[in-house]
Amino acid sequence: MNQGRQPTLGFIGTGVVGTALAEALSQAGYTVVAVFNRNHALGDALASRLPNTQSVDSAQAVADLAELTFLTVSDDAIASVADSIRWTDTHSAVHCNGAASIELLRSVQDQGAAVGAMHPLQSFASVEQARKNIPGSAFAIDTSSEVLRSTLENMVHALGGVPLTLQGSKVLYHASAVIASNYLVTLLHLASGLWSHLGLSQAEGLKALLPLVRGTVENLEAVGLPNALTGPIARGDVGTIKRHLATLGDVAPEILPVYKELAQQAIPIALHKGTIDSATADQLHKTLDGQSAGVQP
Repeated sequence: MNQGRQPTLGFIGTGVVGTALAEALSQAGYTVVAVFNRNHALGDALASRLPNTQSVDSAQAVADLAELTFLTVSDDAIASVADSIRWTDTHSAVHCNGAASIELLRSVQDQGAAVGAMHPLQSFASVEQARKNIPGSAFAIDTSSEVLRSTLENMVHALGGVPLTLQGSKVLYHASAVIASNYLVTLLHLASGLWSHLGLSQAEGLKALLPLVRGTVENLEAVGLPNALTGPIARGDVGTIKRHLATLGDVAPEILPVYKELAQQAIPIALHKGTIDSATADQLHKTLDGQSAGVQP
């Protein structure tokens, strides 16, 4: 693969990630020459939407036709699919697994091909939503060669993204992403579920809460941490926390451990922000610990 020239691309796996990246890269000017999916109808459908793209009948056919092949199959299948293909030193293979390094493609590299990982730090709930979310997103990049790194960085820039080079464990990076994205959904599931006790549905609760979430994200963008923290912990409002604990204990005891742990983690943020002192922090900790021991506020 020549440095500075756009490689021809292929995609093995045309699920949400593969389809969204193939469509976005095609729109950005890259040539997707081949796609393959075990469900040929899905591969055919993607190929029909892209110019000069073939839907082929095997993963090997994609690698034979493309200079750079994305392995956008399920995470557990990446290594086995890569191992099943014959590679040469004219090939490059890239996976999009957020928790795995390029070691996942060791057998590919052993055959002389360049290998890489390009993980979009974004939630891909659907192809349409992913296409909207890609611009501005960070992409974690890891490669076996500087030529491939430059190629993937150029690709990310063409998508309107921001390339990242990570140090340390990629698993830790992925855990951070899961906490920020997947568990945000979990928290909103819990929070909106409480609205059934307020005479409204969970869907109505979620609709009411989403502007609050958007405002919080905007605060994080505008003033960062720790200044974006607001609410009773940031104010040192022990009385409100006691009422929360008592009510949740009566109405939704299954949520109480989550609430208490999040409150405990918020206390040092409030201390860092400077809106509470150490005495108030101690009182908040004791209130939360006392509730877990069965002491009524």
